[in-house]
Amino acid sequence: MIRSELIQKIADENPHLYQRDVERIVNTIFEEIIDAMAQGDRVELRGFGAFSVKKREARTGRNPRTGASVDVDEKHVPFFKTGKLLRDRLNGK
Repeated sequence: MIRSELIQKIADENPHLYQRDVERIVNTIFEEIIDAMAQGDRVELRGFGAFSVKKREARTGRNPRTGASVDVDEKHVPFFKTGKLLRDRLNGK
């Protein structure tokens, strides 16, 4: 499901809301999650999962095409851990 499909589904299920308001709500939620993660905070949505940021140390990698050594800088990457409810639903429990 993409963002526009999510917005449309929520708007269809809530006819008393305008689609532009639903879009603003969804965008605000995503922006708050992104802002929290950018500050290094963990975002937990009970039953769904938790978003966090993991730090990858600088290392020496290899260019797969040439085999030459390449320095890879330190970076921060998003990480998602599923919640128990989501995991159970995916596994048919």
